[in-house]
Amino acid sequence: MSKKNGIEPFSRRSFLRSVATFGAAALAAPALAQNASPLEALINDRSRGNWDDQFDAKAAARTAAAVLSNTPILGPDSVPNIQRAIAQYQSIVANGGWPQINPTSQQSLQLGVTDPAVQALRQHLMVTGDLPREAGVSSAFDSYVDGAVKRFQARHGLPPDGVIGDFTLKAMNISANVRLQQLNTNLVRLQTFPSDLGRRHVMVNIPATYIEAVQDGQVALRHEAIVGRISRPTHIINSKIYEVILNPYWTAPRSIVIKDIVPLMRKDPTYLKRSNIRLIDGKGQEVAPETIDWNSDKAPDLMFRQDPGKTNAMASTKINFHNPNNEYMHDTPEQGLFNKLMRFDSSGCVRVQNVRDLTNWLLMDTPGWPRQHIEQVIASRVNTPITLATEVPVYFVYISAWSAADGIVQFRDDIYQLDGNSELALDTTQGMEKPVQ
Repeated sequence: MSKKNGIEPFSRRSFLRSVATFGAAALAAPALAQNASPLEALINDRSRGNWDDQFDAKAAARTAAAVLSNTPILGPDSVPNIQRAIAQYQSIVANGGWPQINPTSQQSLQLGVTDPAVQALRQHLMVTGDLPREAGVSSAFDSYVDGAVKRFQARHGLPPDGVIGDFTLKAMNISANVRLQQLNTNLVRLQTFPSDLGRRHVMVNIPATYIEAVQDGQVALRHEAIVGRISRPTHIINSKIYEVILNPYWTAPRSIVIKDIVPLMRKDPTYLKRSNIRLIDGKGQEVAPETIDWNSDKAPDLMFRQDPGKTNAMASTKINFHNPNNEYMHDTPEQGLFNKLMRFDSSGCVRVQNVRDLTNWLLMDTPGWPRQHIEQVIASRVNTPITLATEVPVYFVYISAWSAADGIVQFRDDIYQLDGNSELALDTTQGMEKPVQ
């Protein structure tokens, strides 16, 4: 069974899908034995948390949504939160970890399937705290398992569709010891941040490909992001946002001029005009494209500047922060890119979904810029730089594992291979999760 392409990230899709109802036999699977092995003892250990007692099959669709927290990743409690997660995973490792999942049939593991591998899947999800003990260890992939898999997927930044696809299987089969090492690595990273990050600040978490706008210790906004590809990574930096430009110009980098624009002009002399790109010389004067020999071995030594507008590479907005890398945050005309499971496509700059919400939040303390006026200026297509009345701290971070006060532990792929274990690296050969068959 094949899945459709175009899966949206979990924070942008509906979790309310209908689920099949199973008979009493599926829900009445035998409990684990009292004389338990270390693995079974851990599954039965009530110290893992009391959320199990509040779990029911009807709430399965809500468990994935509940993974998101208003508690920011960076904050005064981030270190003690991850330290509690480390203690939890130390206990899991000491008790033998969790079982590997090895599907035995050609059918995908998903709601309605009966497969011996579901028993190991249930045990795995019990150890990780995603499935209650009361669900039992039958071979039926019922609504309890569906909800638990969705919760697991959401904790790992995967679309919570309840299907054990390639990426979900890979995430599940990373050992508890490797996950413990990942938590320890990220503890060190979290310990480097100051306790006072600013009453209002922005955090860009690169491996999670999302942005938090934080105010008074709570996440005010969360945005999906597109960050630098592995060959052109987004830089880790602490800085301050000082400017928002509405209707920005875009100046093509020299590499794009040579590799892309010049070859296009040789094939289609109208390309620059159709793309609203003007040629500007060193004196600021516009140069007509038809006066250029596009078949020359050397690209013209001119500025290739794109006018503001919907087709502009930065669309409506550019957000500037102090940095030596010529990186910035911006809008994009290609909104469909935010629907991708893997959003590591840029050359270092960060594209922001729903960027106007973030712009409104950034300009909150800058007089004269209510949301209505922002929209009016964008509609005018006039290039408008705005200096923030108060610079807003921004933290570009690489946090691939963390935990909030609710004890929900989150993991992400090690996209830049900084965590020290190849098992955690992102598989870039696949762009979309596919069911395991």
